[in-house]
Amino acid sequence: MRNVVPFLRSLLFAIVMLVATVVWACVCFLAAPLPYNKRFWVTSRWNVFIIWAAKVICGIRYQFKGYDNLPDAPAIVLAKHQSAWETIFLLPSLTRPLVYVFKKEILYIPFFGWGMALLRMIPIDRKEGKNAFAHVVRHGKRRLADGQWIIMFPEGTRIPVGQKGKYKSGGARLAVETQAVVVPIAHNSGECWPKNSFIKRPGLVTVSIGKPISPQHHTPESLMQEVENWIESEMRVISPHVYTGG
Repeated sequence: MRNVVPFLRSLLFAIVMLVATVVWACVCFLAAPLPYNKRFWVTSRWNVFIIWAAKVICGIRYQFKGYDNLPDAPAIVLAKHQSAWETIFLLPSLTRPLVYVFKKEILYIPFFGWGMALLRMIPIDRKEGKNAFAHVVRHGKRRLADGQWIIMFPEGTRIPVGQKGKYKSGGARLAVETQAVVVPIAHNSGECWPKNSFIKRPGLVTVSIGKPISPQHHTPESLMQEVENWIESEMRVISPHVYTGG
């Protein structure tokens, strides 16, 4: 019985999420002619609803730490990546509209990808190599000038709780190119919404926002090292029980 309840909750949540995605995609198509800020608001209500459903159905609550650190300036957000939760949560939760950098294949996902295509995201073709980064810089500068923030996950993929992926310097390179400050974010979402797990677990996700880091006097490598140091140190503060080995 102890395992049945989480399964049933997770099953109900999966059904709710599927239905909401189909419905919201249709709403997004209707909102397509609206000015971008209104279109972004309408689309991001899906994210708000899913986070609410995860709380009500699965018991996944959240709290912010360091929210006042968010700057009133162009910024590159670099976040820890443990689950799908933060990709959903962060979009409507910061003080500026976010622009995600992601592989273009996501746009082909029925309903979800179609809704994403209506926003000013930056899909990339990883096969293009250096040209892909030039594409990110070109569009990133435009998005920052429009008052949006760029968000990237430097580990590149979801990393299991208690582990660290290889931090790639793309986000730091973009910050140096654009001279936008970097906002590091640590969180422990994987403890409630584990990677590749159908079962969602009740608990409290702490989203910790670090102080902005200026790219001045930094190389992309040194900037990313500072970001990595802060995120991984903060992970041991918000999830000490999974970092008992050091």
